[in-house]
Amino acid sequence: MTDSQDPITAPDGAPDATAAPAGAEAAPRADAPLLEVRDLRVGFDSEDGLVQAVGGISYTVEAGKTLGIVGESGSGKSVSTMTLMGLTRSSSTKIEGEVLFEGRDLLKTTTEDLRKVRGNEIAMIFQDPLSSLHPFYRIGAQIIEAVRAHNDVTKKQARARAVEMLGLVGIPDPGRRVDSYPHEFSGGMRQRVMIAMALANDPKLLIADEPTTALDVTVQKQILELMDRLQRELGTAIVIITHDLGVVAETADDIAVMYAGRIVERASVHDLFSHPRHPYTWGLLRSIPRLDLPRDVELVPVDGRPPSLIGLPDDCSFRARCPYAAGCCRPGMPDLLEADGAPGHDVRCTMPPERRATIWGVLADGGTPEAAAEKAGIPQPEEVA
Repeated sequence: MTDSQDPITAPDGAPDATAAPAGAEAAPRADAPLLEVRDLRVGFDSEDGLVQAVGGISYTVEAGKTLGIVGESGSGKSVSTMTLMGLTRSSSTKIEGEVLFEGRDLLKTTTEDLRKVRGNEIAMIFQDPLSSLHPFYRIGAQIIEAVRAHNDVTKKQARARAVEMLGLVGIPDPGRRVDSYPHEFSGGMRQRVMIAMALANDPKLLIADEPTTALDVTVQKQILELMDRLQRELGTAIVIITHDLGVVAETADDIAVMYAGRIVERASVHDLFSHPRHPYTWGLLRSIPRLDLPRDVELVPVDGRPPSLIGLPDDCSFRARCPYAAGCCRPGMPDLLEADGAPGHDVRCTMPPERRATIWGVLADGGTPEAAAEKAGIPQPEEVA
C-alpha cells in the first residue's frame, strides 16, 4: 500500500467504510488480471485490542484459473475473501490495501454498487450449506430470488433457470426437486444446490469457502470433480479455501499457504507439492496420508497452537512452532521472496536453500522432523539451551 492510499476505516468520524472516495474511479485496464489483491490488511477492533486477521497479502487470479488458499483455522483465509465481497465492512473494521476486480478497486466501491457485483460477477459458496440455505423456503424459491435480483426476467424464466442449474450440478429429477426444502437434501446435495445458486448468474469468479467440509471422501471427490467440470464448461475462475492440501492437489493451478494472517508460501501446485520450501507447508503435508509411504508411517501433526492475532510481534509468526528454528532464523519478519532457482515460487523464510533441500529430502522419505533437523545439522532446543 502506498502513502497516497487511504485505509478504509469507520470509527469516530473516520471515512465511512461503505462510501466511495471523492473523484472518478479509474477505468479498468484491458490487460488487468481478473482479480488482483495488493497488500490487503484487515483488522477488527475488540476489547482486548486490534485483531489483525489479515496482515498484508497479495495474489492474482487469472480468468479461468483456480487458486487454492490453504491454512489452519484462524489463518485469515475466509476473512480475506469475505472482505473482497464487502462482507466485513463495519464501524469496527479497519481495511487497507487494494482489491482490483477487472481493474476496479472493490474496497473503494459503494455498498450499493458492490451489491451489483456480489452474486452476479463474483459469487461465493459458504462452508455450511445447511445454515446458508433458508429452512423455511423451497430450494427453487431461493435460486429464483438470486436470479431475479440481478436480471430483469419473469418468475417463470427464473424458475426455468433454477431447474436448468440444478440439472447442471447433478441433482436428479430437477423439475421436481426444485420445490423441495433444504432439509430434504443430503449434505452433498445441499452443497450442489449452493453451487447451482452461485453459478446461476454466470459469475466470472467463484469463491468456494471449505466446500467439502463435513462431507465424506466420496462426496468430496464428487463436489471437486463437479467444480472442475463446471469451470471447464463455463470458464469461471475459482478461489478455493481449505485447510487440507489434499483437497486442492488436483484442482488448483496455484496455491497460497497462509499462516497467522500472512502468506508464507506461494507457488504452482506442482512446485509446491514436489519442492515445498516453508516449514509450515512441510507440516501440513506431513499431516495428510500418502499412498507412496508404508502403512505404518504415522501422520505427524504440527506441534503447538497458532499465535494470537492481537499484538503480533514483527517477527516470524511460526518461529515458536518450527522444529528447525534454532540456528536458522534471523530476527524480524521475513519478506515473501522468490526462492533460489525457482521462479514464481515465493517463500517467507530465512532458512538457507541447501538446508531446506536436506530437510525436505528426509521428510519426503517418511522421516520425522527430529531426524530431518539432525540430518541438516540443526541443534534441538535442549542443545541450544
